[in-house]
Amino acid sequence: MNSKYTFFITVVITAALFCIALFGLKIGNFEIKGADQMRYGIDIRGGVEATYEPRDLGRAPTENELEATRAIIETRLDAKNITDRDVTVDKVNGKVIVRFPWKSDEANFDPQKAVAELGETARLTFRDPDGNIVLEGTDVAKCSAQLSPADSQPVVELKLSTEGAKKFSEATGRLIGQNIDIYMDETLVSTAVVASQITGGNAEITHLESAQAAASLASQINSGALPYSLVVKNCNIISPTLGSSALAVMIMAGKVAFALVCLFMLLYYRLPGLVACIALLLQITGQLLALSVPQFTLTLPGIAGLVLSVGMGVDANIIVSERLKEELNEGKTLLRAVETGFTRAFSAVFDGNITVVIAAVMLIIFGSGALLSFGYTLLCGVVMNFIAGVTASRLMIRSLGNFEALRLPQYFGARRVVR
Repeated sequence: MNSKYTFFITVVITAALFCIALFGLKIGNFEIKGADQMRYGIDIRGGVEATYEPRDLGRAPTENELEATRAIIETRLDAKNITDRDVTVDKVNGKVIVRFPWKSDEANFDPQKAVAELGETARLTFRDPDGNIVLEGTDVAKCSAQLSPADSQPVVELKLSTEGAKKFSEATGRLIGQNIDIYMDETLVSTAVVASQITGGNAEITHLESAQAAASLASQINSGALPYSLVVKNCNIISPTLGSSALAVMIMAGKVAFALVCLFMLLYYRLPGLVACIALLLQITGQLLALSVPQFTLTLPGIAGLVLSVGMGVDANIIVSERLKEELNEGKTLLRAVETGFTRAFSAVFDGNITVVIAAVMLIIFGSGALLSFGYTLLCGVVMNFIAGVTASRLMIRSLGNFEALRLPQYFGARRVVR
């Protein structure tokens, strides 16, 4: 696409998306919440602390049962994109203490209403490819992560109740070669392929990524087989750890920093600098939408990830602008310089960003809470950097190059007349 109107189309799209990201959009039942309706972390907006205890158990819960309870709550928090949370097991008193932030639309801070978002019990089910339940968590008598004696690979061993063994034998007999999906409530936690009919009440889940993955799956399965339900004994309001004015200060700092960066880019790089400013605005817009649409919890480390990725976006635009100047000074025409400059600059931009992508993905896979928030915003920023800082910038500069009046050398920092 080399139309002279591409620049203006990109500007209009960026402006429209920015307005949606800032103020939100609602059409019927479809809604995208604006920046002021994001779900902020405890450090920014505060939240609720709740204490969960077994209901009518008649004894103190074991350590394994408490860890399984933790798995229930963390699975539900993950399913709701609540990354800023703290789930603590009180082994002495047999309790689980949970701290998590308010919902974005929470106006009257009612801790009882907030806790209802997590519920009190969890249901583990094994389902066939059609979604039919073939086994429930209560049919699992015992589950543990082990190393296979045959090849020392991590596996999850299941011991089923008498009734569960009958159900599983019938299900695996008709599902050979097909999947059985394991769900916690309505969240898919694992998928296993049936290799043969399983009788006798002992089953094994293989082909797991690591011992840690096996332990996590075993904990989740055990959590669905708890011999008790959970009940909230008390809950309290948590004040923002950074103070109520922290968010306003961070927003003001972001605005000032963005304005100064744009001013520098415009004065030093001129026309490519203008394109860079629009690309940066598109990158920030994409990051805001990536947070507001799924209501992903934004914490202070998450904001740090956003700022860091914007800084990388500026760096990418500077590399491209400098390479463009060098190509023009070597005597190339503008359109040829754009093609060659972006091609040669891409390797440097790619190398710098791909290492960050790897780090962000590792944080998302192995991290939780604030680390997950940081990794998510950082990954979204790098992806948007490729979309806005590389692809969109290239299209906009090529579009502006179609206007004869914009080919003056001072517009690109070149020492010669641009043809």
